[in-house]
Amino acid sequence: MSKTIHGIFDDDSHLKVGVKALRDAGLEVKEIFCPYPVHGLDDIAGIPKTRLAICAFIYAITGVSLGLLMMWYMMVRDWPMDIGGKPSFSLVENLTSFMPILFECGVFCAAHGMALTFLLRSWILPGVSNKNPDPRTTDDMFLVLLELDESGSKEAKAILEKSGAIEINEK
Repeated sequence: MSKTIHGIFDDDSHLKVGVKALRDAGLEVKEIFCPYPVHGLDDIAGIPKTRLAICAFIYAITGVSLGLLMMWYMMVRDWPMDIGGKPSFSLVENLTSFMPILFECGVFCAAHGMALTFLLRSWILPGVSNKNPDPRTTDDMFLVLLELDESGSKEAKAILEKSGAIEINEK
């Protein structure tokens, strides 16, 4: 039967030591709750590098493509106009004057796409309940969440006590 163990720390340096000791002992840390980002904790906890930059690039390319399609339709196909003596019959000849618009379309789609990706990835949606096991982690405490069997829970408690956890809860 698995048990859930919460190790609560009051200092990020103790948290790093505790997570490193747990990983060195072969115990898997399921989740870490922190009130602010802790530099180097991703590497210590064994969290793989994120692929969010690829998503942002795809959203930006989508925005640039949609902007290019929009400008082609408006300025060449639907309502060609002579603006500043520049020819309207070809998008390629006017492309340099459309670069700021393309840039803004790319930034717009990347920003909005990443905001939606963040909400979906973090599962912060209307009606979804809070998964934070201890509200003190939003203020000044750090929590390490472990799900282990009976033998691993005793070892984890000993490691957490040794590394400076101020509170250890078992559920």
